[in-house]
Amino acid sequence: MAIGLGFISLFDYTRFSGVVSCFLISLIPMEIVMGVIWGMKQPRFAAERSQPVRGILFAVVAAVTGAVVWNLHLYGFGGGIHPPTPMLSMLLITSVVITFWLAIMWGGWPFTTLIKNPIAAGLAVLVTCYIVNYIFFRLFFNYDFMKGAPVYVPAQDPGGMFNGWNAVVFYVTAIGVMFLCLCFDLWPFTKSPSLMKQPVLGIVWTIVALVIGYAAFYIGVDVLKMDVVAFMVTVPIPFIFGTIVVLNMLQGSLFVKFTQPLKGVLNTLAAAVIGSALALMYKQLAGTVTGKLDAGPPSYQSEIWLASALLAVTFPFLVAYADFFTMWPLQRAKAAQAMETAGGR
Repeated sequence: MAIGLGFISLFDYTRFSGVVSCFLISLIPMEIVMGVIWGMKQPRFAAERSQPVRGILFAVVAAVTGAVVWNLHLYGFGGGIHPPTPMLSMLLITSVVITFWLAIMWGGWPFTTLIKNPIAAGLAVLVTCYIVNYIFFRLFFNYDFMKGAPVYVPAQDPGGMFNGWNAVVFYVTAIGVMFLCLCFDLWPFTKSPSLMKQPVLGIVWTIVALVIGYAAFYIGVDVLKMDVVAFMVTVPIPFIFGTIVVLNMLQGSLFVKFTQPLKGVLNTLAAAVIGSALALMYKQLAGTVTGKLDAGPPSYQSEIWLASALLAVTFPFLVAYADFFTMWPLQRAKAAQAMETAGGR
């Protein structure tokens, strides 16, 4: 987190919220594929090395992939416009959500079943995520609220069914439900062996995420009348960030002595409290790190900065440290064991 905030301080708001955040978001789907689909066992030239070389090579793979993805989006969809438009930023954000959806909720099905080569299966999942994301983006997003603004680019407006801000916040809220289910170790799905098989699990888990996500979105935005962007940085984003801390950085160790569903309740409460506290801390540091930011519409500078600082910067940094470097050098024994396990397979 300290490294992340130090990194953010190197840039002014425009550059940080634009090209820097967009590039880092572009490498997150590859991080997900490497951790979830490949289990950090591929590519073997990295997995079989000792730390810190192992972590550096994994980071290079993610960074190179991110650079390719970023440039394809910038020049293919974004028209090469600098700083990148909000439409391009939202397209990249939703690609992360779709990758979580296909890689975790669907377990990479059907590619992980049909394709025996793990590298090919993972890349197939990655490419499919971007294709599906673009299709959904065209169907569900529109930018009517931006017409007349200097950053509005008519050619980039998908002309979909929903206000762009509402759509992206719903995406993030629904994927927050996925993290909620992970807090419960997929209980009560695990009570039914037939339910834990793909594609049944993917279908059921998706429905649950959409229903609970919509309920949370409706209560926050329609009932409590919260600004939709303020809701995003108050509820789903801090919870997702808190879950990463509880499940990834603390490795689910807080409540290992408890059984489900109590363990899930405690994990959820811890994620919500930790995530909210850290989001508040980041918000308080924003002025020092970046400078004065305007909150609320139309620019939402404060909200965009907070979302980017938590999920575009600190999130991939935490995942890289936990998965790529196996927390080296703080856990050298574990790092060595992970390397030996990868090499033995």
